Amino acid sequence: MTTIETSLLRIATAGSVDDGKSTLIGRLLYDSKAILADQLEQVQEASERRSGEGGLDLSLLTDGLRAEREQGITIDVAYRYFQTARRKFVLADTPGHVQYTRNMVTGASTADVAIILIDARHGVVEQTRRHTFIASLLGIPHLAVCVNKMDLVGYAEDIFDGIVRDFCAVARGLGINDVQFFPISAKLGDNVVDGSASMDWYSGVPLLEHLETLSLADDPAGHDARFPVQWVIRDHDADYRGYAGTVAGGELRPGDPVVVLPSGVRTTIAAVETLDGELEVAVAPMSVTVRLADNVDASRGDLIAPDPAVAGEAGGVPPVVSREITADVCWMAGAELRPGARLALKHTTSSVRAIVDALEDVIDITTLERVAAPESLALNDIGRVRLRVSRELAVDPYERNRTTGSFILIDEATNETVGAGMVR
Repeated sequence: MTTIETSLLRIATAGSVDDGKSTLIGRLLYDSKAILADQLEQVQEASERRSGEGGLDLSLLTDGLRAEREQGITIDVAYRYFQTARRKFVLADTPGHVQYTRNMVTGASTADVAIILIDARHGVVEQTRRHTFIASLLGIPHLAVCVNKMDLVGYAEDIFDGIVRDFCAVARGLGINDVQFFPISAKLGDNVVDGSASMDWYSGVPLLEHLETLSLADDPAGHDARFPVQWVIRDHDADYRGYAGTVAGGELRPGDPVVVLPSGVRTTIAAVETLDGELEVAVAPMSVTVRLADNVDASRGDLIAPDPAVAGEAGGVPPVVSREITADVCWMAGAELRPGARLALKHTTSSVRAIVDALEDVIDITTLERVAAPESLALNDIGRVRLRVSRELAVDPYERNRTTGSFILIDEATNETVGAGMVR
């Protein structure tokens, strides 16, 4: 098998209410035979109770919350896991309502591809632009635009082509390059897992085949080596010291010159190990133990990266070490965020205290324009924030590395996560 065939693909869906996100995911699960018999029986019973008629309501496979089933909408993020012979998938069904923006940010934050649904009867609407903007803000590298309910417009090619033109204009304005379009009917299964006899004018592959073969090799987050130290392993009798963690980008090899940040101590990787023995190379997102050639002072929260003085261009762009961070923050709490607020900040394996120095702007979620210098950020607002932290952090711009370029903000009184940040 190739790397593409055995890799994990993380998918987030987005679209307006009633565009068919949950039905599409249900169709993917149902047609790929990824539903257990008892689960299917429960969905069949629930479908009969809801409609009073026969037939299978595939949206019930993902609308798991009782409130969602009562209202017929998606509120929280519903995750589903399945695999085909070619790939493993994690599906996040994110809410379509504007008041649940924070839920979409949470569900899409780790996605490799975003599926944007558009109702063929309505075309590109405000929510389409909003969700596409959030996908671009989160740095999701691939978009799959599914024009759904083609059966309700007579499978008309000209309607599909018009929606493609409208969406391409939005994508160009946001600097999005990798977009694929699919004319589908999630309810009937056209071009989801199998092709469609009703749209012989469409020469592309079904959605699932595209997802199975999508290459992630060129995504920018994989270029620069990053290793946040999670735990220090010591064996005094054997004089052993190893640093355990998850590779957050690039590759780690024995002999690589590295620097421990934020201290700036330089050394070399002596070995990369797992329980099965030493490795010639470790790549993201493998969990490994790294041994260094020197007994350096490194601990949880430090970051091991290529030494720019030795690695040169091969080491990529080094992280930025600073106590001041500018980031786009999605605010997730009912209480507003104001300048001077004090919070806990968790970045990779590091935990520090932070103070809000300034709010630079807030994004008008309707017009997608930035409004300068707001007094505060309210629930679901996304704004540019300047933070000062209690000790230096080694960070990357979010567009280069979504792990080392992101953080969460925590209310120290309640221990609740109140914000998600993307370093700019």
